[in-house]
Amino acid sequence: MLLTFYGHSAVLLSDGKHTVIVDPYISGNPVAPVKSSEVPKVDYILVTHGHADHFGDSVALGKRDGATIICTWELKKYFEGKGLKVHALSTGGGHDFPFGRVKATIAFHGCGGDADADGDILPPNSPVGYVITIGKRNIYHAGDTALFSDMKLIGERYQIHCACLPIGDNFTMGPDDAALACDFVKAERVVPIHYDTWDIIHSDTRIFQYKIEKQGRKAYCLKPGEGIDIP
Repeated sequence: MLLTFYGHSAVLLSDGKHTVIVDPYISGNPVAPVKSSEVPKVDYILVTHGHADHFGDSVALGKRDGATIICTWELKKYFEGKGLKVHALSTGGGHDFPFGRVKATIAFHGCGGDADADGDILPPNSPVGYVITIGKRNIYHAGDTALFSDMKLIGERYQIHCACLPIGDNFTMGPDDAALACDFVKAERVVPIHYDTWDIIHSDTRIFQYKIEKQGRKAYCLKPGEGIDIP
């Protein structure tokens, strides 16, 4: 399975048959390596919460590709109002899809709604993370979150082949907490997200990588546009 990082928290997952993108913030993203129109065709779009730097181009990509949006119930009404196909999950819930399974996890973060490109305000909504199972590989995308001890339960219940964890501090976990989160979920690999998009969330990836490697794990500090294969 190929994981491609598009900058900020945007992550594309593909097993060759299905393509899933999480938090497709491309347009307006100062570090995005492509335009929204250059993103490969996607089958499903996962949105962790209703902040503009996460729902991003969900509407545009959903209309372009006929993709199904996976999000919380509160955001479901917003996306349906845009004429999109939607599947709602609530925290703790999971569902089987043609590509695999998605489980919505806790995330501790703000839950207000931002304005979209049309000026419409998204409704208040609960932030989530996702455990995404594709081809027997479990990817944990934490979304925007603080460190919380129940991450240990994720590591106990799933073999996490790769964790996408925010390290930018200020609005989310910083490198120290993210390294502890990686240990909690027992991830084999970790891809840092939500950093260096703006100066306020600058993070030294060398420090994070050192902390992860001390755990005997591998950190892939990808540049926007780079990807890794998860065998």
